[in-house]
Amino acid sequence: MELILLEKVKNLGNLGDKVTVKPGYGRNYLLPQGKAVPANAANLAEFEKRRAEYEAKAKELLGGAEGRKAKLDGVELTIAANASPEGKLYGSVGPREIADALQAKGLEADKGEIVQPEGAIRVTGEYEAHIVLHADVQATIKVVVTGE
Repeated sequence: MELILLEKVKNLGNLGDKVTVKPGYGRNYLLPQGKAVPANAANLAEFEKRRAEYEAKAKELLGGAEGRKAKLDGVELTIAANASPEGKLYGSVGPREIADALQAKGLEADKGEIVQPEGAIRVTGEYEAHIVLHADVQATIKVVVTGE
């Protein structure tokens, strides 16, 4: 399936690139999210007419992501969780709990933007989490999990 990208997509291409993807990826993700349009003559002509508009929108999104990164980089969160005396959690701390803790601190983050390289946290201690704000912008925060 050939598509024209309307914004930068990580590991795929930049704005305006003509890419070939598997039909399911295009039909179920790129098209419904508005990240791409089918590559045909009409869409190509429409894209070229509105290219400046798409580039301005992409620049605005990147600027907003850079601003959010400046606020989030280096933030340290402390999350209290129910834990055994040995430090093993009853349950786990995942992206939802991290997003809730960030919002309680007055910072904006969606649980879908949070990536935990080591997976869900199941033991008390200090961990790093990444917040993917844009295809090119990623902030790193420190998460300290303590037992209640």
